[in-house]
Amino acid sequence: MYYDGKIWIGKNDDTNVYVYPQMANRHGLIAGATGTGKTVTLKVMAESFSDAGVPVFLADAKGDLAGMCKEGVNSEDMIKRMEYFGLAEAGFNFTSYPVNFWDVYGEKGMPLRTTISEMGPLLLARIMGLNDVQTDILNVVFKIADDNQLLLIDTKDLKKMLQFVSDNTKEFSMEYGNLPPTSIAAMIRAVVALESDGGEQFFAEPALDIKDWLATDGSGRGYIQVLDCQRLMQNPKTYSMFLLWMISELFETLPEAGDLEKPRMVFFFDEAHMLFDNAPRVLLEKIEQVVKLIRSKGVGIYFITQNPKDIPDGVLNQLGTKVQHALHAYTPNEQKAMRAAAAGLRENPAFDTYTVLSELGTGEALISVLGEDGVPTMVERAKILPPASLMGAIDDGTRNQMINGSALHGKYDYYVDNESAYERLTAYYSEIEEAAAQERAAMEKQHEEERAKAAEERAAERERLAAEKAEEKERVAAEKAAERERVAAEKAAEKERIAAEKAAEKERIAAEKAAEKERIAAEKAEAKKAEQKSRAIKSATKSVASSAAGTIGRELGNTFGKSVGGTFGKRLGGTLGASLGRGLMSTLFKF
Repeated sequence: MYYDGKIWIGKNDDTNVYVYPQMANRHGLIAGATGTGKTVTLKVMAESFSDAGVPVFLADAKGDLAGMCKEGVNSEDMIKRMEYFGLAEAGFNFTSYPVNFWDVYGEKGMPLRTTISEMGPLLLARIMGLNDVQTDILNVVFKIADDNQLLLIDTKDLKKMLQFVSDNTKEFSMEYGNLPPTSIAAMIRAVVALESDGGEQFFAEPALDIKDWLATDGSGRGYIQVLDCQRLMQNPKTYSMFLLWMISELFETLPEAGDLEKPRMVFFFDEAHMLFDNAPRVLLEKIEQVVKLIRSKGVGIYFITQNPKDIPDGVLNQLGTKVQHALHAYTPNEQKAMRAAAAGLRENPAFDTYTVLSELGTGEALISVLGEDGVPTMVERAKILPPASLMGAIDDGTRNQMINGSALHGKYDYYVDNESAYERLTAYYSEIEEAAAQERAAMEKQHEEERAKAAEERAAERERLAAEKAEEKERVAAEKAAERERVAAEKAAEKERIAAEKAAEKERIAAEKAAEKERIAAEKAEAKKAEQKSRAIKSATKSVASSAAGTIGRELGNTFGKSVGGTFGKRLGGTLGASLGRGLMSTLFKF
């Protein structure tokens, strides 16, 4: 409750506990176990800031903060609490607050969008789960896009840009360093995964103008921007990066303000541990830097989580306001965490902080704030005030009525696809494709002309071959005819030669026969003459021989008979001499 120029959030038996608006931009923490009253504390503080004219942002993790658009409902318990706090005398009334509903997915609020360029490579790499090498490449891709005046608005711009870099790796590597295509391919897959997690809706235009949140209604109350995170929190990585983007955007947009009487805007981040879980060192350093420096822009950030240990020490040290609800310590680690939580609060000698921390009931908290002098106050045990707006969720009809009635409704309803890297690179690729198509057409035409020319050459070649074949056929036919004539002439000549040879042979044989006949006749005549001569000689010789043989025979017989002696010798000699004489004659006549 905004009371007496201060943010009244609680009361012990005799003391009210306030947050001083001039110290509210020193940030804060609302912590405690589930069911201890953190949401009530958040609502009370948000309502109080709104009443003070400070715009507020709430991350609604469970949907139970939407009731701030309706006034609260009285009850017996509320009457008792109002009496305890003396709220009637302080002017407390149930009331509704000016609320704008937002939803990254456009389902339970106005679409909440930003652009790839505004998110930046560091946060985007975290959302996409890139490793160090891929993160460096993403930084280079952003630099190439800036150098070539290529706007990165939505995920299709980023995919097209990655494709463009991958297609021209050789050229870009000379100026920007090595750009492995395999890493770029992995990054494109990460962008596709990001789209399936809602990136297509979140990265688009019109992008949120953070200045639209720095607004008050007609009565001077700050607008409360409620972001429905029920679906968004199913992807903790995207949720944490979105919240970090918002405070980074505020830091970059707002001018330096110094020390103000009250903040320009206050952020409440529920489930704050999601901002820091598994965050790389460079991202933690970025968060710490923004938390430290955004104070000078007049912005207060309040983290809501179960245990202070969920917040890194570098951030926890920057939190001036601490509202610590009950913690439960059933294990040694939980006891250690509870001791650390107790040690983080300025000790009050009236009680033991560690002991009380485990004894707090629902709606009670240990509270330490920054005093007007900027020094942390001693921790106080206090009960938290009740909220003036409705506790719990609202129906869809009420939500839609609030959305349609918002002054920002028409500005962010409709998606706008302005010219950006995708359109320019698509045109670039279209020009390349058109040039390639023209080149292909020219080459095809050239090939067609070459094919036509080749066809003509083949036809001419066929005609030439046909003519040559015809000529060859005629030549072969002429050669065959000439050969036939030659063969016929040769045959005729051969026939004539053979006939001549046969005639000559016949004549020769006839001549030889005639000669042989003449020879035989001559030989016969000669033989006849010789025979006649021989017979004459034989006749003459025979007579002579006969006479001589007789004489020789007789002489021989006589001689033989004489040697034998007697009459027998004479006879035998005579017979023998006759026989020898005839034999000798016969022999002589043979010759």
